[in-house]
Formats: sequence, structure tokens, C-alpha cells
Amino acid sequence: MPVFHAHIPAGRFSKDQKKAIGNSLNRSLVEGLGIPPGDRFIMISEHGEDELFIDPTFMEMSRTADAMIVTVLIGAHRPLDDKQKLLAAITRLLHENVGISPDDVFIALVPVPNENFSFGRGVAQLAEVSPRW
Repeated sequence: MPVFHAHIPAGRFSKDQKKAIGNSLNRSLVEGLGIPPGDRFIMISEHGEDELFIDPTFMEMSRTADAMIVTVLIGAHRPLDDKQKLLAAITRLLHENVGISPDDVFIALVPVPNENFSFGRGVAQLAEVSPRW
């Protein structure tokens, strides 16, 4: 159910690297939260230098030109422990699979009530059920 939107600098990553970013984000759900691999909803947007502004040192980071912002719409039912597992998995997998420095990955988790998701057909499939994962 989580939906990812990775905002990346334009021209910094190849087509294969962008696929690896998407695969890493999806894998973070499987490894970090036990979500089925088919729960895959990912957007990657490239932004020019006049559209993506990330401070290179805020919070004592050493960010490079590869710095990105990843927003994740995630079920509001998730406890802190799940969120921490997901944050760690995203950063680790992007580093392992794409070579992106952990300092270059800014993540914002946005909690969304489950009844606000529709997987298609205009139906809120999770509105009346308990979360399965």
C-alpha cells in the first residue's frame, strides 16, 4: 500500500539506475515491513537544478549532487518501529543497489488513513478491513 515518490536530480541517474531505485524502494517494503512484492506503486521524477533544493550539510550530513527526496504515503496504522525499519531499509538498499550515499537520501513518511487508498475501480478496498501487513 505505501506509495513512493522519489524526487531525483535530472541527468544524474541512468535508466538502469532509475529502475534499480524503484526496485530498491519496493524491496524495502518486503524486507522492512513484510509487504508482498506486488504492492508496487512508485513514481520517480527528475528535477533540474532550479527545481530541487537540498541543503548539502543540514543535520550534519555530507550530501552530494545525487541527493534526493523520497516521500512515502504509508498507512497511518504503522507504529514507530515499522517506520524505523522502513527508513533503514530504504537507505540501505539504495546504497547497496545504486551506490547512493545514505547522506543523500532524505525521506518523508506521510501517514494516510487506510480508507483513503483505492487500488482501482474507485473502491476503498481497505476501508472496512484490518491491515493485513
